[in-house]
Amino acid sequence: MTSPANFNGQRPVIDPDDAVLLLIDHQSGLFQTIGDMPMTELRARATALAKIATLSKLPVITTASVPQGPNGPLIPEIHENAPHAQYVARKGEINAWDNPDFVAAVEATGRKTLIIAGTITSVCMAFPAISAVADGYKVFTVVDASGTYSKMAQEITMARVVQAGVVPMDTAAVASELQKTWHRDDAQAWAEAYTYIFPAYQLLIESYARAQEVVQNNEALDSNR
Repeated sequence: MTSPANFNGQRPVIDPDDAVLLLIDHQSGLFQTIGDMPMTELRARATALAKIATLSKLPVITTASVPQGPNGPLIPEIHENAPHAQYVARKGEINAWDNPDFVAAVEATGRKTLIIAGTITSVCMAFPAISAVADGYKVFTVVDASGTYSKMAQEITMARVVQAGVVPMDTAAVASELQKTWHRDDAQAWAEAYTYIFPAYQLLIESYARAQEVVQNNEALDSNR
């Protein structure tokens, strides 16, 4: 039987003013081991998280596991879409939370809500998520922006992290919870971010834009009559 997350009476939702995005080990070599989802979808959702964090003005901390080795470098889309992201180098630690510099970077933000995605899910996402909960953080993990060897490995990992008090989410839910409303000046930028999560959403945007053009053209014709 799993245990619910302990948020000490707080609402189990993400507060953008208290949240930090941790993108852990989204590396080109590790992506080649992914078996629980298409690698291209994982890559797009990790990119979406970086873009969403920028729109939400969330601090972003990234790290990589021995990037000079076969695990490979971080995919470039993350820092391209979150140019403010802070990269923390590790000294071989498998669990990023075992690296004092990584933990210090999180502590320096002064925030206590962590949104974590990592590859491999069962290691690079799960280990720091569980460790952070033990240290008193409110932790949300983004399952579809993390990846692992098999669907079985993903399911076992989700059972483990939920038992530890971590809340699993998907990328679209994180985006919506941070966005809060479409009645905002940067709504178009948010719509573009969703196209990384749902590629078909681009078709909706194009259909809407075309419909708006038709309305405007008809109004112009009517005014000239």
